[in-house]
This record gives sequence, C-alpha cells and structure tokens, in this order.
Amino acid sequence: MEANFKQTTTDKEERYSLFLPQFELLISNEKEEVSVLANACAALHEAFGFFWVGFYLVKNDKLILGPFQGSVACYHIRKGKGVCGTSWAESRTLIVPDVEQFPGHIACSSLSRSEIVVPILADEQVKGVLDIDSDVLNSFNEIDRYYLEKVAVVIAKTLYY
Repeated sequence: MEANFKQTTTDKEERYSLFLPQFELLISNEKEEVSVLANACAALHEAFGFFWVGFYLVKNDKLILGPFQGSVACYHIRKGKGVCGTSWAESRTLIVPDVEQFPGHIACSSLSRSEIVVPILADEQVKGVLDIDSDVLNSFNEIDRYYLEKVAVVIAKTLYY
C-alpha cells in the first residue's frame, strides 16, 4: 500500500494526530517485522523530516540494528549503554535535549544533537527501541513522547499480539 505522509501543518500535535491513523492503516495487515519497522521508519521520516529514524531489536544480550532511515548507525548496543541501551534497561522513553550531555552517549553521527528513544513493549518486556535523532538541539518534548509511545504501542500490537 502506498501512502503519502507529507503534511502541510506545522503544529506538532496536529501532525501527530493526522499521522497516527494513517500509520495504523499502513501496517494493520502486516506481520513481518522488517516490513512493519521499515514502513514505520519511512513514514516517520516522510511525515516529520527527522534527521534519523531507526529501530534496534533485542537479540540475546544486545540491541541489534533493524530497519532505519539515515546515513550511519550504531549496532550491537549493550543493555544500559548509551541512550538506546538505557531506554532498554529502564523500559522507558528517554528524551535527550543534548546528546553530548548524556553519560556514555554512543555517537552514531556527529550531526546528531538531540534524541528520543521509545521502547517497544510486549508482555512487559522490551522487544526493541524506536530511536529518532535530530540535528537540532532540544527538538523533542512531551508531545513527541506521548505520540511516539502510541506509535510503539501500534507496532507492538501489530507484531506481538
């Protein structure tokens, strides 16, 4: 299914409100992990123009790089290491206004300035994390947290239930 996620509104909350039902429809009949995550990356990138959108999936004792939109990426992240590993270890969304200020930050790209990482939870376990970077400091706020957690729930329901 081809979908157009480009939006003309500049209001962040309105953009997410328009995005969510479109995104749910896009992945509603898909069960392949790679397809769901790749489409999620592409849709988020197109709708919001985020600098980097990617997923890391829990495999054994590491987060392994899954589908992403961007030029460079980390891989094999240990639990508790950097923003993604900390989000996994703590099972919570992390908003990092300035990645240089985050203890143990793993620099995937020198262009990354701020980041939000949202865990994908199923059966009370982290199955992976949605990682979005911006090249602008302090890009993410509670509106992003609220709606990106909803995106993660849609992904978890599609793949794991």
